Amino acid sequence: MGDLRLIPLAGETDVEITGVLVTDLPDPGRYLSGGELVLTGLMWRQDPADSDRFVGVLARAGVAALAVGDAVYGHVPQDVVAACLAHGLPLLEVPIEVSFGAVTEAVTRRLAGLQAGDLRRALGRHRRIVAAVAEGAGLTELCALMSAELGVSGAVISAAGTVIAGAVPPADAARLAAEFLGAVRLPVTTQGPYTIFAVDRAHRAAGWALVCGGELDPDIGFELASCVALERTRMEGGRRVERRLAEQLIALACAGTADLSELSARLRTCGIDVAEPYAVVSATVARPGAADGPDPAALGGQVVEELLDRRVVAAPGADGAVALVPLGSGTADGLAAALGERVVPLAAGLPGVRLAVGVSAALTGPTAIRGGVEEAGHARRMAEARGGGVVSSAEIYTHALLLATVPDDVRRSFAGRLLAPIFDYDRKHQAELVRTLDTFLDCAGSWHACAERLHVHVNTVRYRIRRVEELTGKDLSVMPDRVDLYLALRAS
Repeated sequence: MGDLRLIPLAGETDVEITGVLVTDLPDPGRYLSGGELVLTGLMWRQDPADSDRFVGVLARAGVAALAVGDAVYGHVPQDVVAACLAHGLPLLEVPIEVSFGAVTEAVTRRLAGLQAGDLRRALGRHRRIVAAVAEGAGLTELCALMSAELGVSGAVISAAGTVIAGAVPPADAARLAAEFLGAVRLPVTTQGPYTIFAVDRAHRAAGWALVCGGELDPDIGFELASCVALERTRMEGGRRVERRLAEQLIALACAGTADLSELSARLRTCGIDVAEPYAVVSATVARPGAADGPDPAALGGQVVEELLDRRVVAAPGADGAVALVPLGSGTADGLAAALGERVVPLAAGLPGVRLAVGVSAALTGPTAIRGGVEEAGHARRMAEARGGGVVSSAEIYTHALLLATVPDDVRRSFAGRLLAPIFDYDRKHQAELVRTLDTFLDCAGSWHACAERLHVHVNTVRYRIRRVEELTGKDLSVMPDRVDLYLALRAS
């Protein structure tokens, strides 16, 4: 391909090329099948060490050669040359006056054979989409280009079922999110029909999916998904700064070393006015029994951000991720309820993952942050003890918090020792002693109220409670004994 004026810099360039891929992803391995000429503008290179990682991925995937454009640096950095020599990967320099489009077209023209014309036109349309994204087109523009250039409707959705860009009916979005979470392998074609591609290598609980109408060619779908991943990486750059600011604010507020004016200024920097109500959300995502995997706090923060449609950022902490969520005209209980509704399908789609979220009461001002973080942390730990879910501050100031902090084996032993005799009696005689005891305690020891609720005579209630006392050795006219049995029922 001498007419392209490519400059060999390393390795043997007399190699067979089976395809071409334009990418600036730091790790494009999942989109490579071997034999490709990889074209890159070096947007992934932040420091020299990145070169060895990038070239290593290409070499392990078995690509034919790497071609590097001069547009960013005006030359090919020496660390890229050294990495290609070390990994035995042929390296070509693409002069600034030669476009990637020209290289791609030359390669495809030689590979096309009898179907050259159709293939060139398809790749031309595809290339225009990739070029637009590389030049800064957002996700909305990408979905529009997919429709205009490829005739394919597309949308980007989160694992929580939020439509991030594009258009897909809300009911379909929720179903497709569930399909994305539960798929053994991606891409997968599902009812609609839709083809679902994973956008990146993020944990699925915090992942995005590219949903394309119809059955899309996997190679095109993978490249479109990589375009979405590139845009997500761009967006993450700004969010990392916001997370650092939130992390600094929370650290200062919890340490109690900063004055009110500094905390107020930092709170405003995080997008919350000092008089605006907010709630603290604490979260972790873990895989019980797993020896490895993502950090529970960091992943918990990513998931909470997605559950809240990326309206807030979550600062990772040693104990759990923490987010300050403006309430606007809403309430903390409403926030907890909304999170609870969204956590249910997420947890159902990932049965091996435990998502625990705690929500504080409504707060105002920077001095309330410390107490809110503690309160949300207590609520989150109660959710962890329950096996996951969402717990609000209203639930932690009860006996439930005490029970949640007691080890499981202690709770079971306590409940079994007190209640086993009456459970055994009920199994043998169908006497409903357990139900009667629970109702009696719930009626604050009122014989008549208990009888009315159970639709039995008051003497029946008296007989059953007397039998409970005989079997358990407790006196239900004494408050400490009532408390013991009440807690045993709640712990069972």
